[in-house]
Amino acid sequence: MKKFVNKEEALVLTEKLGNDFTIIKNPDYVFPEYEVVPIAEKLTNVKNVTALVMDMDGTTTTTEELCLHSLEYMIRRMSRLYSKEEWIGLDHEKDFPNVIGNSTTKHVEYLITTYNNLLNPKDVFNSFIDSARWTLKFGKDHKRSEEVKLNLKQFGFGELINNLEKEFEYNNQFEELSKTDQVRIGIDIYYQRYHFILQRIMNGESSKVSEELFNDPHKHLIHPMQGIGVFLALSKGLLGDEAENLFDNLAADYKIKSGKEFHGNISSIKTRLKELGRRFESNPLKIAVVTSSIYYEADIVLSEVFKVLVEEVNQLSISAEKKEKIKSAFSNYTDFYDTVVTASDSSEIRLKPHRDLYSIALHQLNVPKNKFNEVIGFEDSESGTIAIRAAGVGLCCAVPFAQTSGHNLEAASHICNGGIPEVLLTHNLFIK
Repeated sequence: MKKFVNKEEALVLTEKLGNDFTIIKNPDYVFPEYEVVPIAEKLTNVKNVTALVMDMDGTTTTTEELCLHSLEYMIRRMSRLYSKEEWIGLDHEKDFPNVIGNSTTKHVEYLITTYNNLLNPKDVFNSFIDSARWTLKFGKDHKRSEEVKLNLKQFGFGELINNLEKEFEYNNQFEELSKTDQVRIGIDIYYQRYHFILQRIMNGESSKVSEELFNDPHKHLIHPMQGIGVFLALSKGLLGDEAENLFDNLAADYKIKSGKEFHGNISSIKTRLKELGRRFESNPLKIAVVTSSIYYEADIVLSEVFKVLVEEVNQLSISAEKKEKIKSAFSNYTDFYDTVVTASDSSEIRLKPHRDLYSIALHQLNVPKNKFNEVIGFEDSESGTIAIRAAGVGLCCAVPFAQTSGHNLEAASHICNGGIPEVLLTHNLFIK
């Protein structure tokens, strides 16, 4: 049904949508400037849980740092300010809340606006041409290549598409680029850098990349967040009674995540873990992973994460039989998750904090709207928590990490700085 209404009628209709709303700003090239979006009533616990929807970067995996590096690299390339002395880099308090959790377009748009005075037209030109050459020559994502081709034609360099060795002279048109055009170029540079790193990791160069980027060859670039392996195995009913044996594993992960020792009634918590193990053994949860990363990136990241999860099973205090069962389940992430929803399933202009990705996930999980109160969402960012509530899920848990600790997480029902271990040890997965 379509109906055109005036402001007064719109207000009446809006009142029927609920009491809580959020304002979502659109990219500069989108009409309208912002949207007023109803969000689900906040819930703090559930009587029954049937499904989980979870973010990827920062919630399930550690890859957010690679995204941040690639965004900072983008500004350095477009300004030729490569050293910390020339430009200190992204500001944790000022920048991080604006470049984590949103779409790539919003991240880049923010940085282009904030650091526009650093950009040099000639360096913008050179970095654009270099990133386009690499993407067309080495890039593995077809959609990315098509977008680069479109931008090359838009800026008058279409000849490069069929002749990657062609040289171009810098011209003055890059001195008059609109912000929208600068953002398009910035997106190409960001993706080129991120995909370059992902390819090196796939080729077994993870330690070398860690040393080059973070001066730490032992740093895990793609690794599951604390407690994720136990949480996924538990939720899919793979632990049963043996869930109680994993208290020590969860307590150790809680300490890593929060920096604090866990204190609680161990006997009572073990009993609750056993009960959860039995509950989900009889009724495994549906699980969706939802990310603003494109499918190409998510496929690499999740494949690497599940390889690590298989290795981590050996450290769990459970029987050999359970270990083999969980390893088998973790052998392929596409078989484990009930659905994986990425930015490739939507559009850059409809990613978090818009509801679309989570709405798609709920639909693919076959959860009807009258059962949304049996779904729990997990996110680490402001935009992500808003997106979950906007999709109709009232119980949203924020599990922030270092880079999102400064986010406004008031949309979340719970903020668990101890991450997933805290969710299980302290909150019993928010089940009454």
